[in-house]
Amino acid sequence: MTSASAPEPRAPKPALIFDDPLDQQSSDDTDRGWGERPGPDGDAAADLKRFLDEKPPHHL
Repeated sequence: MTSASAPEPRAPKPALIFDDPLDQQSSDDTDRGWGERPGPDGDAAADLKRFLDEKPPHHL
């Protein structure tokens, strides 16, 4: 017969947090990332390029 080895120690379970999740700000609560493009502000050529890039296909 083989001898049973000692069980390996388990990783501790994460603690339960009972805070109100609505008190925390999510990434959707900010304006960051909504249509922003890097570049200089007030550039008319860049605005036109963005308009033409994002124009729906039925506006061709």
